[in-house]
Order: sequence, then structure tokens, then C-alpha cells
Amino acid sequence: MKQKVITVTYGYREIDTWIEENRLKKVMLVCGSSAKYLWDFTEYLEGMKERVEVVPFSDFQPNPDYESVAAGVKVFRERECGAILAVGGGSAMDVAKCIKLYSNMKGNGADGDYLRQEIVPNEIPILAIPTTAGTGSEATCFAVIYYKGEKQSVMSESCVPGTVLLDGGTLKTLPVYQKKSTMMDGFCHALESFWSVNSTDESKAYSREAIESVLRNMNGYLANTKEGNQNMLFAAYTAGKAIHITQTTAGHAMSYKITSLFGVAHGHAAILCNRVLFPWMVDNVHKCVDSRGEKYLVRTFREIANVMGCGTAKEAAWKLQEIFHRLGLCVPSASKAQYEALKSGVNPVRLKNHPIELAADDIDMLYHKILS
Repeated sequence: MKQKVITVTYGYREIDTWIEENRLKKVMLVCGSSAKYLWDFTEYLEGMKERVEVVPFSDFQPNPDYESVAAGVKVFRERECGAILAVGGGSAMDVAKCIKLYSNMKGNGADGDYLRQEIVPNEIPILAIPTTAGTGSEATCFAVIYYKGEKQSVMSESCVPGTVLLDGGTLKTLPVYQKKSTMMDGFCHALESFWSVNSTDESKAYSREAIESVLRNMNGYLANTKEGNQNMLFAAYTAGKAIHITQTTAGHAMSYKITSLFGVAHGHAAILCNRVLFPWMVDNVHKCVDSRGEKYLVRTFREIANVMGCGTAKEAAWKLQEIFHRLGLCVPSASKAQYEALKSGVNPVRLKNHPIELAADDIDMLYHKILS
């Protein structure tokens, strides 16, 4: 699906154009709690309400549950909305995407019914305005929600937002920790996509662009400059386009349980894992399971090193460690019981995308290094 990507000008006139092009009379606004800090957008929204009816929906939490999505579908149907304007981080995007997918399904979604039905594509327009530079959800066909505490990965090309508006101004009020962790989420997306067994020439081009942009704009972004914020948004979006093709690998598979056990942000958990995984992978290329072979994987690591401005893969892995330490992100301590929970909680689907075989003992050893 081809997306239209636009940048904001004064007054958010681009949203008006989207409304006019789609001949909209009623729009559902799916927004997270961060929307109240977006003063320019809030001001625009008041004027927008004079031109189109806005139906707000924000009844969801980070790591949204299925019940919230089902409630959103109910509102979307009852208010007869014609499109969705999604404003926020990954949770808002995932909720909006699932509301679109489930809106033309049968029933009211009780007892997880939408999860069991086949997805039928629809043409409901979505305009996505990400307010964090990291998840890349605005570029992907994936969404994550939780049903009875269990993670549900939803996937359909139909949920990719048709229009994405990138406004670096939305990042100005992000807390520093969130800026760091979301940036690392996008960076890890680009890295994992690069070495994924599903990588293509197209996905690698996106990964290269994203890695270079993150490294080039990191200081400006953390200093909250206009250019740094805008460029980091583009980097995160580009990394999202890479994982749209390849999906993520072991770094993300191992990160989810760290987030749930220790309460660290998702991107924080992802870099915790990848800073240890990368050097281990470089030392274990003989365990390659990518059908393109060990030599191909060695060449891929060399390409990553080149993109990161390093002479060798080991230097690139060391640079990843340096970035982690420079950001001042903490390393949680785990108990014996927590190590057991971590080892058994890895998503096997994501491990299938990883280019090097990971046995149970490897995963256990890596977790001990990650959290030491």
C-alpha cells in the first residue's frame, strides 16, 4: 500500500485537505494522553470542529487491551464515523488500526470474537500523526493489543494508515526518558530489520537511511532542536517501513518480558537486549540459519558497521554499547525466578526471523548478560 507522507505547515492545513479529499463529515479522533500537551494541534482542533464533526476516543491505556478496541469499534459504528485521525504514540496507533480492521466485522466483539474472525479489508481512511519518534507504527501493517493479559499480534495490509503527517513539534514536550527510549526503539527496528532473515534490498535501504539519520540527529533531537526532532521522526518512520517488510527479530522477542517484569519502556528494553545480542551474533556467525548463508551474514554485519561509521562489525557492536551508556539508561537486576520467567517468555515467532540459532541455553546466558 502506497502511503502519502506529508509534513506540517502553519495551521495544520494538510488535515483540512485530507478532510476535503475524502469528503468527510464525521471523524473519530483516537488520541492518547499526550494530545493535551500538543498546544498547536489543540488550537487547530477547535477550528476543525467548525468544519467537521469530531468524535473523540481516548478510553485506552498504554499496551491497550482488546476490550478498549471493542469499545472504540462500538463508538465508531454508533456515531457513523467516516474516517479515523490517530494522534499519539504506538498505543494510539494500534488502537486506531484495530478499530479500522474490526469495524466491518460481525457482532459486538464480546469474548474476543473479533480476534477469531477473518479480517476483511476496508477503505476507511486513517491519517496518523505520531507523537513519538520510535514505534514506526504509522508505517506498518502490525498492531499489538492484549486479551486477558496475553499479547495479540494483529496483522493486515488494510490497517496501514493511508496518510502520515510528520510534525517534529509534537516531540517538544516529550519527557527526556521517553525521547531516549523511543529513539532506541526506532534504532533497534532498523538494526534488526537489517539482519533479519526476511531482509530485502528495499528493507536494507530503509534500514541504512534510518540508522544514519538516528546517529546524525541524536544530539539535536536530545537537545530538542526543531531540525533534530523533525529528522528523528522521519528516521523512526523509515525504520518502521523496514520492519513492515521484515518484522523484528530476537532483540524485540526478548525485550517484551523485560518491559512487563521491570516496568522499563519498550525501547529501553530493546536496546538492553541488542547491545548484548549484537556482539554475541558477531562471534557466532557459524550458527547462521539464514538461507543465504554464513558469508552473506558476515557481509551484512560488515554493511551495518559501515553504516554506523565503523571499520568492523565488532567495532559497531562496541559503538552500540557506547550509545547505551551515553544515554544513561539503567540495567535492572533480576532474581532467579525472574530469569526463569524471562527464558520461558520469549516470542518464538520473532525468533524465526533471527539469522542465528538461539537455543534455550543461549537465551538464558544472554539474559544473564543483559541484566548483569
